[in-house]
Amino acid sequence: MASTPTREAAIVDAVPRRLLIGGRWQDSSTGATLAVDDPSTGLVIAHIADASVDDARESIRIAHETQPTWAAVPPRERGEILRRAFELMTARADDLALLMTLEMGKPLAESLSEVHYAADFFRWFSEEGVRISGGWRMAPDGGSRLITMAQPVGPCLLVTPWNFPLAMGTRKIGPAIAAGCTIIIKPAKQTPLSMLALAEIMLEAGLPEGVLSVIPTSRASAVVSEIISDGRLRKLSFTGSTEVGIRLAEQSARGVLRTSLELGGNAPFIVFDDADIEMAADEAVRAKLRNNGEACTAANRFYVHSSVLDAFTAALSARFQNIVVGRGTVDGVTLGPLIDAAAVTKVTELVESALDDGARIEYAGDVPDSAGAWCAPMIVTGVPANSRLVREEIFGPVAPIVAFNTEKEVLDLANSSEFGLASYVFTRDLDRGVRVIEGLQAGMVGLNRGVLSNTAAPFGGIKSSGYGREGGNEGISEYLETKYVSLGVR
Repeated sequence: MASTPTREAAIVDAVPRRLLIGGRWQDSSTGATLAVDDPSTGLVIAHIADASVDDARESIRIAHETQPTWAAVPPRERGEILRRAFELMTARADDLALLMTLEMGKPLAESLSEVHYAADFFRWFSEEGVRISGGWRMAPDGGSRLITMAQPVGPCLLVTPWNFPLAMGTRKIGPAIAAGCTIIIKPAKQTPLSMLALAEIMLEAGLPEGVLSVIPTSRASAVVSEIISDGRLRKLSFTGSTEVGIRLAEQSARGVLRTSLELGGNAPFIVFDDADIEMAADEAVRAKLRNNGEACTAANRFYVHSSVLDAFTAALSARFQNIVVGRGTVDGVTLGPLIDAAAVTKVTELVESALDDGARIEYAGDVPDSAGAWCAPMIVTGVPANSRLVREEIFGPVAPIVAFNTEKEVLDLANSSEFGLASYVFTRDLDRGVRVIEGLQAGMVGLNRGVLSNTAAPFGGIKSSGYGREGGNEGISEYLETKYVSLGVR
């Protein structure tokens, strides 16, 4: 459906502007509000309630009080709520996609793709909830029976980022609901509208009062710290920067919380001399420019064998020339703005640092001559292996290319990063592919594929990219505790 100013206003106006605490919409206890901007114009599109520390206290109180009742709800009933939410999200996909584009900036086609991806987590975990199981076996000495059972971990705090405002929420909400946990969600202040719209859908799908609270805030540190320090919280799941993740892990350790952290990335994209260059270039565009380049799994540093360096660079440049930068609601636009001006400044500084190191810009696209957080898509060649542009997460549409000569050399380069989230490998040699996959220090690897995310697969990293897994069969285990019972037999 085409975007018009009237429709955009109607979509935004339909979103609740208040906090959801224990199933009820209410203003902030202080009456404060925060502004939500359209990154393509810099204009405010909404003001919403800005949660306080008192609101945080109320949300954890209700989550704790509701936990026993919610845990006793049969798994099938919890699954049916998720299934209905999946169906509602699917039916309203166009509206949710437009809302996401307005507050985050990505093109409508990508927002629509995220809506369907996000909804699929609800479908997946609606089916996983009824498969929670335990075990029964005889003790080795025969004198007892060993029984194990899985139970919900308890009230959970879920902190989500701005770059995938729906999918990062459903990837956490789905398993928590399926496992029988109550939830407090703190969405990113830049993109809270999508989560508020999702919360309304959850209530419509039949989620009981008290199970879910949504508390957007401009005082994230104080609000999150208040909840983490409350002994009634039992789990934290955070997606965001490594710097913040480390602080939250330290705070969580004091309460011995179950913790899942999905943090920063610095994904290598490795092109060997026997790779299908045209296919690798196609996948490079997906891996680099998906979500405006603002993805923790984005290809961040391109390692290309010297014998195919020119061919790959030419193929990638040809594809970058087709990129159209603009407002995500406009037909034909394939790359939207970054989230804000600070993000543009960071990318610019990284590129300038590489140029100071001797790199050169192979290709730079055009950006609109208007207000907005615009960043030109760029290919940078001749980048030294120790440049900041390949050591730091770019989070923008810039592709730095580094040449290599041997398999060992490129593995050493790829593994030199403190991060270990995603990696991409392109080769037609199966033996080499297996060796490199096994040698890469990363939680996820794409072999001849530039997109990794799938609801049926475990998502997560190692090293400074965090720990724990979301999605797949593994995702629900993060929200369950194992209880062992020793049954005496005489």
